[in-house]
Amino acid sequence: MKREIKCIIVEDDELDRLVLQQHLKKYPHIVVLGIFASAETAVSSLNPDVDLLILDIDLPEMNGIELRKNFKNVPACIFISSHPEYAIDTFELDTLDFISKPLKAARFEYAMQKLADFFEMKEKSESFDALIGENIVKIKDRNEVFQIKISDILYFEALKDYTRIITTDKKHCILDSIGNLLQKEHFSHFIRIHRSFAIPKHHIRKKSAHEIEIVQQIKLPIGRAFKANLDFFNP
Repeated sequence: MKREIKCIIVEDDELDRLVLQQHLKKYPHIVVLGIFASAETAVSSLNPDVDLLILDIDLPEMNGIELRKNFKNVPACIFISSHPEYAIDTFELDTLDFISKPLKAARFEYAMQKLADFFEMKEKSESFDALIGENIVKIKDRNEVFQIKISDILYFEALKDYTRIITTDKKHCILDSIGNLLQKEHFSHFIRIHRSFAIPKHHIRKKSAHEIEIVQQIKLPIGRAFKANLDFFNP
């Protein structure tokens, strides 16, 4: 049985609201707490129980991007907009997906699968935290043992038989291949983007034809053989 996901919808176009509600009927585990035509009317309903925001961008007064900025504590956000030029701006706000209008069933189904994967990964992480107190792995770097929070890892870099682990405050080098690391359950949310680099999916902020940008404005190349691994990031 799928986890219940509580959702708020903000869409000022009545027809688009009706289309969205029709699509959501296929997903009974998504509980719609409220449907609003403006961000201002939605604010009072954005309590800690809300799991998902589905937002238009071009709203009267406060737009969808501004609303998301004010409520970053909501775990997941999906934008549905007729302005694809705003997609890059939305992904700077931990956006799960950006869908261009008109809303199509197959594209919405893909977004719902991403949503399910996101909460499955989140629950696994929370379960791990509950067991050991922190989402931590132990590594041996030269002659020292370190404990690292998985959430602090920015990316992996392959160095022949070694892997460099880059975190928010330090670089570690361990005797293990990047391929072996990615097979471990702890790193199931990492993807290979190049023969030399792997990253956590949720760190991606921008993507071009040849490189991605992750948190802290770090830019990494995309290998031709690994481009398909980033298909989930396409609008």
